[in-house]
Amino acid sequence: MSGKYVTETAPANRAGIARAASILRAGGLVAVPTETVYGLAARADSAPAVEKIYHAKGRPDFNPLIVHVRDADQAARYATLSGTAARIAGTWWPGPLTLVLPRRTDAGLAPAVSAGLPTVAMRVPSHPIMRALLAECDFPLAAPSANRSGFISPTTAAHVLASLDGKIDLVLDAGACPAGVESTILAIREDGSWEELRPGPFDLTALRGLPATGAPADPAGAPVEAPGQLASHYAPGKPVRLNSQEPTSEEFMIGFGSIPGDVSLSAAGDLAEAAARLYSCLHDAARSDKPRIAVAPVPGDGIGIAINDRLRRAAA
Repeated sequence: MSGKYVTETAPANRAGIARAASILRAGGLVAVPTETVYGLAARADSAPAVEKIYHAKGRPDFNPLIVHVRDADQAARYATLSGTAARIAGTWWPGPLTLVLPRRTDAGLAPAVSAGLPTVAMRVPSHPIMRALLAECDFPLAAPSANRSGFISPTTAAHVLASLDGKIDLVLDAGACPAGVESTILAIREDGSWEELRPGPFDLTALRGLPATGAPADPAGAPVEAPGQLASHYAPGKPVRLNSQEPTSEEFMIGFGSIPGDVSLSAAGDLAEAAARLYSCLHDAARSDKPRIAVAPVPGDGIGIAINDRLRRAAA
């Protein structure tokens, strides 16, 4: 990283991980790589540390955080995993899947991670650097996306510094995040059914045979139970026009497949590549001189569901 930045950046090697763990142990903030996006981590058992997350991001206090842990056994110290939750966790953790679960009364977590709710969102990440960091910490990590609240999520260290430089202690730089969109979030209901609260990289067809509550929650009518449910989110700070075949002279064009642009989510029409490049393309568009953004149509199947969810919120 260039010396112009105030926040320290460390490579994601053994020394960098040790430095990050030391800062977190002392109650500081570290931007960390995951398989989805960079997260802004603080120890989840410290109210002052968690408050720093909300302050650095400008995050509303009614929006809960995801708590990251090493494995399902550690998750069970803070939340109730039984029945459907235990089966899902045992089969699909680690990975880009967050479960909203009943919070244990003896969890010992900072109250703000649940934003006043009786639940807590838990995830076991698969990224090797994040897993190595969790192994160095004898506490769980609260880690929302490492960007100012409501703005474009970061998939590189440079994206983190674009909005949080000088507001956090360290960025642990492991290059670009492979998945590119935030984790799928499922709420596990009292009757053992599951409900999708936020689409993401996890393929819900894997859950066939497990009872579902029904259609995904309507963000306009449902209370906020998990991150990513606000109607306006991932915003590049410019008007965004979706499903565009070609741009106007004032628009920065984000292409897909056969529709070209100033940048392309995937010239090959590959949805996995499009997900990985989504936020990078939005960052490019935000930095451009053009005052508006146009985005080509993206198919709404597979991970395209999550891509379109993020684009709709960016355009709101």
